[in-house]
Amino acid sequence: MNRKYLILIVVLALSCFNLRAQEESGDLEGSFGDIYVKSVEDARKIAYPYLREADVPWSRKIYRLIDLREKINHPLYYPTQDMLDGRRSFIRIMLDEIKKGNIDAYDPQNANASTTYADIELKMGGGVKIEQVQVNADGLMREDSVRQDPKPEEVKQILLYEEWYFDKKHSKLDVRIIAIQPIFMAYDDQIGRVTKKALFWIKFDQARDALARNEVYITNNDAQRLSFDDLFLQRRFGSIVYGESNVSNDRIISDYQVGRNSLFEAERIKTELFNWEHDLWEY
Repeated sequence: MNRKYLILIVVLALSCFNLRAQEESGDLEGSFGDIYVKSVEDARKIAYPYLREADVPWSRKIYRLIDLREKINHPLYYPTQDMLDGRRSFIRIMLDEIKKGNIDAYDPQNANASTTYADIELKMGGGVKIEQVQVNADGLMREDSVRQDPKPEEVKQILLYEEWYFDKKHSKLDVRIIAIQPIFMAYDDQIGRVTKKALFWIKFDQARDALARNEVYITNNDAQRLSFDDLFLQRRFGSIVYGESNVSNDRIISDYQVGRNSLFEAERIKTELFNWEHDLWEY
């Protein structure tokens, strides 16, 4: 009788081992997966510490522009197509989440109005386009509808809307990203130059769970990658100050400064933030 129980236990143990091996070697969301199951698949955002209104005696809203063509920002831009290990670019992750209905997208001109994935796809060059097609050698033309795929790889800039604040409870100057706006840049045949299109606004806090579940390529060690959420929270990106909260409808710097002077103005705002924190302390 004891021998039968022993055989049964061995069979159950082998079955559990085989099931675990299949899970570890199986496909993860259509990719080839990894040699072991990574915890990033089940990762969730780390909640911010509770912040009271009384703990914030000073704050300022800042618009910050991230140019994905800069080398330091390449981890946000690449890969331009999904990789075998499941790695995707920032914009593709956001578009997939919007398409699934997990993230709300808002109109870039009116943050109170929502926008649809179909509208975003149309802004990225997708949808049905009517073209003139030659029918025969006599030059007879007819109209034909052509389905065009959107081009998310043409999203070359990201605009951050963030708030810098002084937390008197912890005696530090800190920052939190409020919203993100991808900017589509493509050549316009009609006007003969590259144009910019703001695609949508998304709330950063709503997107953090999706960003925490996706890895970003940072170092040459594939076992030590960060999530996109880590990248933003640790400020591992290059950017310039694009604007600040002001009395004139939050005008961006380029509206009142031209060319090189706009960079000087951006640097002035950046230095002002640094000096504000520095002047809090005495040495």
